[in-house]
Amino acid sequence: MNSALLKKPGKQGKPISLFSATALGIGGMMGAGLFSLLGTAAMHAGSHIPLAFLLGSLAASFSVYSYAKLGATFPSSGGAATFTVMSFGPGVISGGLNIFQYIAYLIAAALYAAGFSEYANTLLGGGLSPLEVKIVGAGIVIICAGINLLGTDIVGRAETLAIGFVTIALLLFSVKGIHIADTTSFRMSGGSIDGIAIATGILYINYQGFGVVTNSSNAMVAPRRELPLAMFSALILVTIAYFLVSTATVLLMPPPEILKFNGHVLADAAQIVAGKTGFVIIGASALLACAAALNATIFAASNIAADMARKGSISKTLATTVLKTQGRALTASACMVIVLVLVFPLAVVGQMASLAFLLVYAAVTFGHLRVRNQTGAKQWLLWSAIIVNLGLFAALFINVVKTAPGSAISLVCALGGSFLFEAISRMHHRRSSSAVNSD
Repeated sequence: MNSALLKKPGKQGKPISLFSATALGIGGMMGAGLFSLLGTAAMHAGSHIPLAFLLGSLAASFSVYSYAKLGATFPSSGGAATFTVMSFGPGVISGGLNIFQYIAYLIAAALYAAGFSEYANTLLGGGLSPLEVKIVGAGIVIICAGINLLGTDIVGRAETLAIGFVTIALLLFSVKGIHIADTTSFRMSGGSIDGIAIATGILYINYQGFGVVTNSSNAMVAPRRELPLAMFSALILVTIAYFLVSTATVLLMPPPEILKFNGHVLADAAQIVAGKTGFVIIGASALLACAAALNATIFAASNIAADMARKGSISKTLATTVLKTQGRALTASACMVIVLVLVFPLAVVGQMASLAFLLVYAAVTFGHLRVRNQTGAKQWLLWSAIIVNLGLFAALFINVVKTAPGSAISLVCALGGSFLFEAISRMHHRRSSSAVNSD
């Protein structure tokens, strides 16, 4: 065990509370996926979107179990990046995985920023040009990066305030929407088994945010108790919200109409429930949810980058240049997210993010098998997480290859490039060290 990677007693800043950690997890999950990907999911699942959300939650629960056990045993601000090193040891495998999951967090952050800008445009009447929409997305990234500079406790408080408003607004929309919907004439439509599986994969990005909670374990007073409780509490609360919201939506709008308003479905559904007031409230909730998810994801990405650079568990090239300090890691992360926002459209970023995290969760859990005697995790639950993640990845990847091959190619290049960069960097460092020693 490399104890240098773990939490050090007496050296922490202000601790994060269990309530704030739970809010951080909810904030990481309740983002652009809920507000912006319902139309894309409806194209495959039809009116079975609530079922796809439940299946996504069930799939995520296995990974939550794995991460909770790892985080409780190995508390660190590096989160999953620390888990890979503890499982595989420092080297090309852990280094390559850490670079790839860092990229995955950046892609997810870009999704949330793009979702924010789409809803901002909707609230403004759709009058922004495509370039102006991109600029709004870049602007919210800069704002969230600034919030992250203020520290873990401020991030947790910001998440609590934002998610409190969003949760109340969504629950009110769901209850009233289900109440006024004409359930007697409702008929299930669309959604083959394959289609529901694909929709589950697309909507999986809605649950990836649970991982950001592990990056706060270093700031918890009792991570072994608080971390699993925060992660499962966040997952359960978000699942309830997703099921109620998606149920209200499919009762109010048939799948073709959901697809028509893709990108701002919930705002249009809220307009059916409460007119212009509902439209504005849900639109504002979408902005807050996307900003909260972006905030939590940038928090996780920059913590992974800085923690691994500081502890030498990734290549020296990255550690001594781009990711040398926490501030520099945060700045680099924000800049790369802005580039992704400017280059890729919302739907493409969403699919790439889901695919990336399905791979990351499978890889981290596979590594967990190597240290499960230390964590006390049950082997069958870990294998279930691996199989479920890889199964959803396969279903979604095949669909992406057919419908958006550019996304699949970009993802493969990111995966291969992460390991290639790490291998070349470590080889170069060994040669440099040998040359210095020989002199």
